[in-house]
Amino acid sequence: MGNTTLANPAPLGLMGFGMTTVLLNLHNIGLFPLDGIILAMGIFYGGIAQIFAGLLEYKKGNTFGLTAFTSYGSFWLTLVAILLMPKMGLTDAANSHFLGVYLGLWGVFTLFMFFGTLTGARMLQFVFLSLTVLFALLAAGHLADNESIVHVAGWVGIVCGASAIYLAMGEVLNAQYGRTVLPIGEKH
Repeated sequence: MGNTTLANPAPLGLMGFGMTTVLLNLHNIGLFPLDGIILAMGIFYGGIAQIFAGLLEYKKGNTFGLTAFTSYGSFWLTLVAILLMPKMGLTDAANSHFLGVYLGLWGVFTLFMFFGTLTGARMLQFVFLSLTVLFALLAAGHLADNESIVHVAGWVGIVCGASAIYLAMGEVLNAQYGRTVLPIGEKH
């Protein structure tokens, strides 16, 4: 009988989310333009890789992971579509206020998902709490036409993305070494 232990798909999803989030928010703080680097990461790593991770969470029986990774993977794909479809002549450019509503809905979803993290590792709670704050700030910035709020959101987004990267690497290295290499605040 072969090995029936399944690999943990969460680090893949967390890295896709974390790295793409950091890149987009380097743009939001004004360091880089919104270009093909961010869009490509949004499609392939933030989008497709997270969806793969979510589907693998299904195989493990993890409803939270399935919902989180497939939803946020779809977030990245829809965000890229919102940005690219006008350039392709398929639709008008997004209304900034309606984009604020879109981001606000993602914030509501994320707040509910945050409550689902309360039984998990402290680092996972931080990722979802900071992501809730990020979506709230981005929504407010777009609804108020206030670039300063979006700039502040960018700093929150860098912290959020970095925390997801840390959690992913904690899960990989802790499993690889069979001990805590990077503490993630696991509940016992």
